[in-house]
Amino acid sequence: MAKALVIVESPAKVKTINKILGSKFKVTASMGHLIDLPKSKLGVDVEDDFTPQFIVVRDKQKTLKKLKQEAEGVEEIYIATDPDREGEAIGWNLIEHIGKGKKVKRVVFHEITKEAVKKAFEHPRDFDVKKVDAQNARRVLDRIVGYQISPILWKKVGSRLSAGRVQSVALRLIVERDAEIKKFVPQEYWQIAVDLKKKDVKELLTANLEKIDDKKINLKTEGQTKGSLKEIKQQTFQVTAINKKRVKRNAPPPFITSTLQQEAFGKLGFNTSRTMSIAQQLYEGVEIGEEEPVGLITYMRTDSVNIANEAIEKVRSYIKKTYGSESLPEEPNRFKSKKSAQEAHEAIRPSDVYHTPEDLRDYLTEDQFRLYNLIHKRFIACQMTPAVFDQTKIEIKAGRFSFGASGSILSFAGYLSVYKDSEEQEENKLNPAYYNEGDVLELKEVKHTQHFTKPPARFSEASLVKALEEQGIGRPSTYASIIQTLVTRNYVARDRGYLDATDLGIKICNLLVEYFKKIMDIGFTAHMEEGLDSIEEGDTKYEALLKDFYGPFKEELDYAEANIEKTHATIDRVCPECGKSLAIKWGRRGRFISCTGFPECKHAEAFSTGVACPQEGCTGTLVERRSMRGSTFYGCSRYPECKYITNKLPVA
Repeated sequence: MAKALVIVESPAKVKTINKILGSKFKVTASMGHLIDLPKSKLGVDVEDDFTPQFIVVRDKQKTLKKLKQEAEGVEEIYIATDPDREGEAIGWNLIEHIGKGKKVKRVVFHEITKEAVKKAFEHPRDFDVKKVDAQNARRVLDRIVGYQISPILWKKVGSRLSAGRVQSVALRLIVERDAEIKKFVPQEYWQIAVDLKKKDVKELLTANLEKIDDKKINLKTEGQTKGSLKEIKQQTFQVTAINKKRVKRNAPPPFITSTLQQEAFGKLGFNTSRTMSIAQQLYEGVEIGEEEPVGLITYMRTDSVNIANEAIEKVRSYIKKTYGSESLPEEPNRFKSKKSAQEAHEAIRPSDVYHTPEDLRDYLTEDQFRLYNLIHKRFIACQMTPAVFDQTKIEIKAGRFSFGASGSILSFAGYLSVYKDSEEQEENKLNPAYYNEGDVLELKEVKHTQHFTKPPARFSEASLVKALEEQGIGRPSTYASIIQTLVTRNYVARDRGYLDATDLGIKICNLLVEYFKKIMDIGFTAHMEEGLDSIEEGDTKYEALLKDFYGPFKEELDYAEANIEKTHATIDRVCPECGKSLAIKWGRRGRFISCTGFPECKHAEAFSTGVACPQEGCTGTLVERRSMRGSTFYGCSRYPECKYITNKLPVA
């Protein structure tokens, strides 16, 4: 019989940790939350200090029964759930079901390696009740918002709709960005550049017009531009100044959840869910040849850039050996986490930097290899010397016109020899040795180009994550699920990695902004995140935070219930079965047309675009569909007789 029982969250960890701990321990998995709020009701007693009414999750009863059986007869139970608030709460909720009368200890490790796991078991601790309170407060807040606003949406707008404390604010960011793009009016402007040549220098020097009469250029029309062109051609071009400076670009910090998601999107084309799924696999353990399974990266849900001293020593040794002493700073690079980061956590890094991506290639899937390679390189780069650039700016006068030519030369690669971020620009080389102050240059060509100002960029999953992080909305572990929920609810559609608000998303967002101003306020949502952090730090009580939130929220809730009018987006047709009006409604697969007499009349039909199917001989029209991944496409209304589909409507 095992002497001690170890409970982890994921079954994927069981095999790895079992081999590390040996026969004195039995490792089993809780499979996530076994104890949670009931799905069928609010499950929070708002009159009794917001006491959560936790129950055993219905489809997890067999798992709990198995855990109870495995706990019988053991002397000790070690709870080794994930090292965050949620993991703390999952383990804490298990104690009363399987830990009565037993010695129960909390074990935390941020990487699944022999050294880290054994060290954690040598130093178990008690549960952090403040962490549990913070997680419970988040759970209760989300439950109150979701379970009390969503029924209003069902009554007033349509079934299968939902609101969420964080997801609705994320939706607002997307809707408002889409609105900015739609109302954007491009402004015309023109630029002028000249190709110049110095005698005995082979290369041409391209310089851009920067000022006219020492004022910043503002050429708005082709007429203005051509007038300047004529005058420029008559001028003498002379170098008036050469400014040189050496610039250092410091190494980037190691990955946290949000930056990993951003870079994986930019470099690998992974969406947030895909990134987190692969990272989870790397964290939980991979079999490497004849060796025991090993976790290849540290815990992937973190907002801390902290790095363990042992890991810093190891990566510095690796850098010196692989890249030379000149690439190693005298002291380790230190990075500062944002105020709300949990410093007990670590950044995302390889558990052993000497496990190189190439050495592991044969044991990893292609996706695992690509993501591990990204994490490995970023970690090495974060402890390397800065890159050094020699920048030059040549200033040129031509009558009342001022031109400038800029360039930079990489003089020392530093961390750039290992890692370039997804926004890294190509070098613009300019050799200053060719030019001197006072040089007269020959004009070879004058070029003018028309441009238009561009609207704000659509949100990609990566840029939305960045915005959420910058605004202090949500936590690292929630970003992927927030986006997936918006897509699943048909509030947002994915379009080649970018996110567009649907008609339904816009409708829901506008309604929530009008009636739930606090919930939809970005600053208020960020303030609530700070409040949850304050509970964990012991500065705020669970009950106090929820009480301060609930009073104003209940007022908005009651007002919305009384004042939101039930609306249907009716169309100019009647139901062929009962004669009542038809309306546009929304479901999991997108828009559809339904009878307003539902549920008495169940007539429904696909939402037609009115565009004829281009398939030869087909008399159908194209109807709007939605894939399981959240992308909108169009198919023939005569399906399955006609299987024509397209991602874009044909242009008439």
